[in-house]
Amino acid sequence: MMEKVTKMPELLDNTELPKLNLENGKFTYFPVAIFQYGLGCYDLFLLTKEKRYERKFLQCVEWTLEHQDDKGRWNNFSHYCPKTPYGAMAQGEATSLLVRAFVYTGKKDYMDAAKKAIDFMLLPLEEGGTTKYEGEDSFLMEYTFKNVVMNGFIFSWWGLYDYVLATYKEEKYKRALDNTLRTLVKILPKFKCGYWSMYSLDGLIASPFYHNLHIAQMQAMYQLTGERIFDDYATLWTRQQKNPLCKGLAFVKKSIQKIKE
Repeated sequence: MMEKVTKMPELLDNTELPKLNLENGKFTYFPVAIFQYGLGCYDLFLLTKEKRYERKFLQCVEWTLEHQDDKGRWNNFSHYCPKTPYGAMAQGEATSLLVRAFVYTGKKDYMDAAKKAIDFMLLPLEEGGTTKYEGEDSFLMEYTFKNVVMNGFIFSWWGLYDYVLATYKEEKYKRALDNTLRTLVKILPKFKCGYWSMYSLDGLIASPFYHNLHIAQMQAMYQLTGERIFDDYATLWTRQQKNPLCKGLAFVKKSIQKIKE
C-alpha cells in the first residue's frame, strides 16, 4: 500500500484524493484507491512519524465515513457496472482503514462504520450483499456478477480479520473469518495452472503485476494464519516467476486473452 503513496507524492500537500481516469477523459473518485492510499499513508506515518502522512490518512478516513451509505456500502464500480456497484473488496479495505482510524483516534464512529461495512459484506448475494454461500463454503466476492477473484477475496478477508482483532474475536465474526479462510484454502489449487497463477476462477491468467501481488498475499496469509499451503504457493509462484519459460507461457496466454477481450 505504501507504493500507492510514494507514486503520488503530490497529493500529500493538498486536499486532493486519488482519482480514476476514465476512458472519456473524465475523472472520478474510486473508493478502493482512496482506501488503499489511506492505508499506505497510515503505514508511512507509523514508520516516519511525519505529520503529512497522518493528515492525509485522516482525510481518507473522513472521506470514507462521509461516503458510506446507510446500508454500510460504498459505490465502488458505478463507472464500470452501475447496476452492481458493490463488492467485498471495497467493504473489506474500507474496514481495514476504519479499524486503524479507531485504534489511532479512539473515535467510536469509525468502529460503528466498520461494523456496518462488514455486516453488509457478509450478506448473501441474494440479499444484495457481497458474499456467496454454497453449502459450507463462503466466498468473498470482489465483483458480485463475476466469479471469484483471488486478490479481491484476500483483501476482503483482511478487512474481516482486522475487524475480528478489534472486536476481540466476537463469535459471529470469528466464525465468518474461519469459514471464509477454510473456503479460500479449499479453492486455492484452482488458482494455479502449472506455470503461473490465475487471476480469477473465470479462467483468466494473472498479469505480472497480479502474479507478484499473489506472491505477496500468500506470504502475508502464511504469516497471519500459519497455514502451510500459503507458504507452499508463495514458494511455487516465486519459482515460476523466475523461470523464463513460465514467464513466456504466461505472457503468451495473457496476450491471447487480452486480444479476445
